[in-house]
Amino acid sequence: MKKLLFTLLFVVGATTAFACTNFIVTKGASTDGSVMVTYAADSHGLYGALYKYNPAKRAAATIPVHEWDTGKYLCDIAQAPVTYATVGNMNEYSLIITETTYGGRSELEDPQGKIDYGSLIYITLQRAKTAREAIDVIVELANTYGYASSGESFSIADADEAWIMELIGKGDSSKDASRKGIVWVARRIPDGYVSAHANQARITTFPLDDPQNCVYSSDVISFARSQGYFNGADADFSFCDAYAPLDFGAMRGCEARVWSFFRAVANDMDKYVDYAMGYNKENRMPLWVKPRTKVAPKTVFDAMRDHYEGTPMDMTTDLGAGGHACPYRWRPMYWKVDGVEYCNERATATQQTGFWLCGQARKGKTGILWFGVDDAATSCLTPIYCTTTEVPETLSEQNGSMLRYSPTSMFWLFNRVTNFAYMRYDMISADIRKVVDEWETKRLAEVEEIDARVASLSPKKQRKELTAYSLATAQAMFDRWSELDSYLLVKYVDGNVKSEDAKGFIENGNGRDIPAKIQFPGYNEKWKRAVAADNGEVLKVVK
Repeated sequence: MKKLLFTLLFVVGATTAFACTNFIVTKGASTDGSVMVTYAADSHGLYGALYKYNPAKRAAATIPVHEWDTGKYLCDIAQAPVTYATVGNMNEYSLIITETTYGGRSELEDPQGKIDYGSLIYITLQRAKTAREAIDVIVELANTYGYASSGESFSIADADEAWIMELIGKGDSSKDASRKGIVWVARRIPDGYVSAHANQARITTFPLDDPQNCVYSSDVISFARSQGYFNGADADFSFCDAYAPLDFGAMRGCEARVWSFFRAVANDMDKYVDYAMGYNKENRMPLWVKPRTKVAPKTVFDAMRDHYEGTPMDMTTDLGAGGHACPYRWRPMYWKVDGVEYCNERATATQQTGFWLCGQARKGKTGILWFGVDDAATSCLTPIYCTTTEVPETLSEQNGSMLRYSPTSMFWLFNRVTNFAYMRYDMISADIRKVVDEWETKRLAEVEEIDARVASLSPKKQRKELTAYSLATAQAMFDRWSELDSYLLVKYVDGNVKSEDAKGFIENGNGRDIPAKIQFPGYNEKWKRAVAADNGEVLKVVK
């Protein structure tokens, strides 16, 4: 089929801003002994696709670096003599690297920097086998070529360990060469615990003499002192307080997502509700928590679908949800009425997600990148083994774009279904969620069968089998969603709901089906009362 090209006035680049969410589960905290890292790449201008890099052995050479957000060429860097295969944010050795941008102090950005946060992720995945190696590679690249982005938090994990690394530049290196590179700290999450970050730096104080569990740049404290960000004893130094001080937006729009995940898996988190809502920055949450029970992969998937349900920030219950409990608020996030400023909530599940994932590093087994596109709440994940040699065509970077619709693109299909769901979210999303849960539950059981089937195969044959499975399963998900797309349109077209009793249709004399019953569900009580209060005198029925 030919792709339909839309000509649109569309600005990307300076307006593209990533606001992402990472949840991290250590092997001792998971039900199956795997290390899990989630990632939602949230940007209104990001096309959801699955990136692939094939391994190579080569003589010394250079490779170009392009800024991930904009595609802008930054520089050429020396290529490593040996590189590893990657798929998305995972490589063939089950190394996982994801990120959230926290920004931090704007004066620390370096206009001369030549390697951005996205390039740090994907180049490091090509060069490192373990989380500890990855930290070293990131530091070397940023310090050698200069860092081109603002403050960043990375989740870095392998089958044994999970780390959070936070870094930021040191300002304009053209004025002072010593400012080239980054200040940084990385902490290993204790086994048996879970952690998270969501666009706000979270590492506070850290041990200065425990290199097995905490590493940092030699000038991370002294540089903060030189800039006037800190003047206490070294033991009291807090990375995030120095380089990314908290404000209302950091708590309400960012830390609240971490709180909601912690609340879902751990006890006693309601005591931090005033912090999550931006009211009390002194009541800071811990960097990690111990879950009440071990966490299953499906629980982690579902945590990415959160809209603060059951909390004071529940996005389905206020008037902004309309007459059908829609948990989305179109941008901008802040707005004013009569000079008073208000905010829209920023939940984990959000409409502007390009792609989302859960990387699963499994000791003694091939890692799996559970991958999906668009809004996590109304999409689902398909398993892509990290040794796959191909990317499913429906998830290819070349199959469509933000400006070019493709009927064979997973991103556009899922967007079409989800945008339709916004019409009657309470009803349509429930139908979607049934399919999501059925799909993911079956795939989780299925990969156990696949693991057993390939266990005795040679590495080459394993790669072939796992690639074939990954491709076929992704296509099957696309086909299932195509069926769902048609089903939902027929059932909910024009704001009505067609009955599914018996066959749901009867044939008339001309052989054309007509609905046996059409329902008119109307709007919820809160919406009706709000409309009556707003315009009741005009709409009132007079008898």
